[in-house]
Amino acid sequence: MQTEHERGAAPAPPPHGRRGRRTVLVASALVVVAAVAVVGALGLGGDGAEDGSSAPPRSGSTVPVTRATLTERTTVDGQLGYGTEIPLPVKSTGTVTWLPADGRTVERGGTLLRVDDRPVVLLYGTLPMYRDLGPTAGTRQDAGTEGDAQYKGDQGRTDDTSGAPAPSGSPTPGGAGAGETGGALRGMDVLQFESNLAALGYTGFTVDEKFTDLTARAVKRWQASLGLPQTGTVGVGDVVYSAGKVRIGHAGVRLGSAVTEDVLTYTGTSRKVVVNASAAEDSWAVRGAAVTVGLPDGKSVKGEVASVGKKATAPEEGGGDGGSGAPTVPVTITIKDQKAVGRLESAPVTVEYVGRERADVLTVPVAALVALAEGGHGLETADGRFVAVKTGLFADGRVEVSGSAVREGMKVRIPE
Repeated sequence: MQTEHERGAAPAPPPHGRRGRRTVLVASALVVVAAVAVVGALGLGGDGAEDGSSAPPRSGSTVPVTRATLTERTTVDGQLGYGTEIPLPVKSTGTVTWLPADGRTVERGGTLLRVDDRPVVLLYGTLPMYRDLGPTAGTRQDAGTEGDAQYKGDQGRTDDTSGAPAPSGSPTPGGAGAGETGGALRGMDVLQFESNLAALGYTGFTVDEKFTDLTARAVKRWQASLGLPQTGTVGVGDVVYSAGKVRIGHAGVRLGSAVTEDVLTYTGTSRKVVVNASAAEDSWAVRGAAVTVGLPDGKSVKGEVASVGKKATAPEEGGGDGGSGAPTVPVTITIKDQKAVGRLESAPVTVEYVGRERADVLTVPVAALVALAEGGHGLETADGRFVAVKTGLFADGRVEVSGSAVREGMKVRIPE
């Protein structure tokens, strides 16, 4: 029979070995739960239990697979400016007595410089001045200097300055051969000069390939406006031709020096960009190709490839190519909207061009790609499955994907 002491005593603790076993069982259960969570997260646990329970939700957002056109764009460095300075083909001989300021714009009829205090005038054309232009022997030269000074604007007269009426049967005013009784200097250079003379407002002659006495009369009026002796003949050093208006570069001589081949340089008046493109990667540089020019202020303007050099050169040591020594070719890019460039005359810029392009392809954000254990890339679907894909063009933060399991509109996960 038990005593009261025996009945009120607390139960004896379990043996030490049994408590240790319970601890091990609890720890094992925790490991199993963690393993199930991991399997579910990796999408390796099947479709879930029959009672409808599913794997724990995955973190990260989902995005749809979309169909789009991917364009690969590449940016290279360039230099904004007016292009390479070219020496003016001045044929005058003598002493330089006046020079224009650097950066000055000279248009048709403007003075480029003065030699022996005579102006050298800019005219437009592609044929260089290679001879004096004036009446030849046999061409009537009876046009008086004083009368010609009052001739400007009088285009209806066919007589000389004496006021005598034109002889019967004379050509109509301005007609071919008007005012000539013999041969006349002929050539395309005459046509080019007469076109300029007419554009400056000196008319009364036919713009053709013949330098008649009526042309000489107009020349005298032009010479009078320049303060030159009214000879009716244009000297080979009186005129310099260019394709259009020019921007003065810099002078190669000082006032008082003799005229040399580099007496004055010039450029065009439109700002352009020159890119020293890698000769191995210049397939984008095709005449007429559209590019985007990035300015230092963050703005961008449209440009167009105007020319591509045919001679590759190695960059100078210590140049901006990082010392790679890769040969480059000069690519000139024109900018149609000059106002968009602002007041910049020279500055480093960037040029963005289109490389490869893939139209109407399936794309996803690059961040959606995952590396598969078996190699290659894949996508994780919204329900936790992984599908293998083949990648194509990468551009603008997206990538082209293809594969039998990929379709437009399918939701894929972007891992955190």
